[in-house]
Parts: sequence; structure tokens; C-alpha cells
Amino acid sequence: MKIEDVKHVTVIGAGAMGRQIAMNTALNGRKEGYQVLLTDSFEKAVDSAKDWAAGYLKGRVDKGRITQEEADLVSSRLTFTTDVDAGVKEADLVVEAIIEDLEIKKELFGRISKIVKADTILATNSSNLVSSKLAGVTQNPERLMNLHYFNPALVMKLVEVVKGPHTSDEAVECARAFGEKTGKSPIVIQKEIAGFVANRINAAVTREACLLLEKGIASVEDIDTACEKGLGYPMGPFKLMDMTGLDVNYYVRRDRFAESGDPNDAPSPLVIDKVIKGEFGRKTGKGWYTYE
Repeated sequence: MKIEDVKHVTVIGAGAMGRQIAMNTALNGRKEGYQVLLTDSFEKAVDSAKDWAAGYLKGRVDKGRITQEEADLVSSRLTFTTDVDAGVKEADLVVEAIIEDLEIKKELFGRISKIVKADTILATNSSNLVSSKLAGVTQNPERLMNLHYFNPALVMKLVEVVKGPHTSDEAVECARAFGEKTGKSPIVIQKEIAGFVANRINAAVTREACLLLEKGIASVEDIDTACEKGLGYPMGPFKLMDMTGLDVNYYVRRDRFAESGDPNDAPSPLVIDKVIKGEFGRKTGKGWYTYE
């Protein structure tokens, strides 16, 4: 598949990431004329995504970011369905953004790779599970890769295109060009590695921040301030953990430690304590900070 052949894009998973990836594609790719379909087997998720999309476009118009005509065009090119299998039949590129569960992803990729066209690009948005873990169940795995968007996908410019040992150069170039055409700054990661590039660097920063806190060197607030005001980070490591979820941080680090055995990959005892207490960050109203 070459980028010129990509006209229909299907995003699987209507949660926070999936709906934003779909909207970003429809909004930033409107000059390319992409038809974007967002699909999820859960009807409530699809209905919620529809309402969110309408509200998001209205907000852009109200703020003068786009015209009503542009909003109508995007809306006409963004469709929704609960029929996942039907939703991928015409796709030239599929981006999966469902739950981080390997067995569920395996079932999905094994099924849809038999339904889509033989050269349809198949990408997982996973930041934790590399695509080689799905290659064995995927037909024509040379078109399979990770296409990792960052949260929030409508704002963050970076997209990581991760080449597995099974992935063709042509598929990687198509995904990289797609990222550019939809307003992103894609990087190509030539070999699979847990955490890819940005998250590995962020993990090192987060690990050091937690160690400084454990040793009583500085407070949460002061460590965040040091990163924001001294290093130019848009958000300190503790604020970022609160936004993405301390439970997510815990599960990623737990799984990475189980795979590597490296103590540096293990979750921080402070994070474990927060997770036990149910203090996951913004979504629970309390994490490192307290939220109204």
C-alpha cells in the first residue's frame, strides 16, 4: 500500500484515544479527502463518541478555529458503526486503539486480517505491546506495525512508527507519510523495543522523580516545577502521571519488569501505594495532586 492509495481509514476503539485519532484524521486530512470510520462493538461507546465529535466540532467553530463549512465537511467524512467487521472491509489503513490486552488484540487482528484487503495497513496504537506479538495471527504481517499516538492525540504532534521484524519498508513509509499528511511529526523506530523512544526517555525521568521523592530530596510540587521551569517541560512528571493514570503507569512498569527482570523497570513503591489506595490521578479525583 502506498500513501496515494490511502483513501479510507478505519479506527477501532471509540474510547478517548480512538475517537481523537479518528477526529485528527478527518480534521487534518480533510484536504486529502480521507473517509474516516470509527468503530467499536460497544454501542454506548459509539454513541458517546458521536456526541463528543459533534461537540468538539461545534467548539472549534465557536472559537473561530474552523468555519462551519469546514466542520460540515469533516462531519460528512467521519462516520460511526458498531459492526467492526463491516467497518474494516473497505479500509486502506486500520488503526486499532482498544484495551491493552494481548489476547483480545490477537483475536481482533486474526479476524480482521482475513476481512481487509491483502495490502491494507494494519496498525496497533499500543505503546506497550509490540506488533510482533500479533504477527503470528495476522495474515500478511508485512503490513503490520505499531502506530503510536500520544495522549491527547488531537494536540500531541509526535507519532511513533515502529517497524517490526516482519514489517515491510513500504508499509513503514506509507504510515510515516500518513502521519505527516494528518498534521503529525512522525518518527520511525527501526527496531522494536519496549516503550519505544519517547516513553523510555519519560520512564527514566519518572523513575528519577520518584526516587527523589522517596529520598525526601524535594516535594512533588517542587520536582514538577524544576522540570517545567528549569527544563522546559510542558508538564512535570507527577502531573503527567496524574493525567495518564497512575494505574497505567503501574501496569506498564509491572509488565516491563516481568519481561526484563531489571529492577529499574519495576514500579515505584510510591506508585504501588497510590494504586492500592485507588488514587489513580485525575480520573479518580486524587493522585499526586487533588482535583475538584
